[in-house]
Amino acid sequence: MVLSINVAVLLAVIIVVRLRRRTEARSRNDEKLTVVIVLVFGVLIAPTAIGQGILDVVVQVVQGVSQSGR
Repeated sequence: MVLSINVAVLLAVIIVVRLRRRTEARSRNDEKLTVVIVLVFGVLIAPTAIGQGILDVVVQVVQGVSQSGR
């Protein structure tokens, strides 16, 4: 039996665990590490179908906000 772990799923779990901690308990280096982990997660998920769907939603929201400002 071979166990396969998707790196993006593993990073998502790590992000959720790290963000559940109280803000007061985090050091500056801890916050920097969380930002780096989130950026790596974004790079890993971007070429997937889910990543493209998220990108499409964000683009639509940004276009809607920019058009409502006119």
